[in-house]
Amino acid sequence: MDNKENRDTVEEVEEVDDVEIIEPEDPASIDEEPVSEEASTAEEEETVSRQDYNQLKDELDDMKNKLLRTQADFDNFRRRTKIEQETAAKYRSQRLAEEMLPAIDNFERALEIQPENDDTKSLLKGVEMAYNQLQQALEKEGITPIEAVGQPFDPNLHQAIMQVEEPDYESNIVVEEMQRGYQLKDRVIRPSMVKVNA
Repeated sequence: MDNKENRDTVEEVEEVDDVEIIEPEDPASIDEEPVSEEASTAEEEETVSRQDYNQLKDELDDMKNKLLRTQADFDNFRRRTKIEQETAAKYRSQRLAEEMLPAIDNFERALEIQPENDDTKSLLKGVEMAYNQLQQALEKEGITPIEAVGQPFDPNLHQAIMQVEEPDYESNIVVEEMQRGYQLKDRVIRPSMVKVNA
């Protein structure tokens, strides 16, 4: 049995002798190739990672800019909306006043009539009371008549329909008011129609 084992060992040795052993010329070259492949792979990954990082950073910067613009737009929208609401509240009665001005003009014309008897006097007294109540209601809403006679002509407040020469007035002064003008707070609803001294 020992002989059989020896024969197997000899055969294995012969088989091993048949194998050609190749030794590298430079042992360092074996180590360099895999290391350089690993290094180049690592460099490629690092380059890709840098590119990804730069791309993501650019996208983040774009998103931040868009966010800032959106916030600014929203703030401007909110500010505009607030101003529009304040303006709407401030001038809410303008349309009603514009509708009422012809009626007020008629009241003023009626009050210019000279009463002929007591009945007409009492009727005019009632008209005057109604007119005064209307004026008070308008004043509560900030609607006031525009001062005209004796004031310098202002094209923002007055509409000149005639130019006259009056020695008692200076040049460019309103001499007579033909139709009363009104303003709502700081906005002119209707300019005064006036005669202006030349």
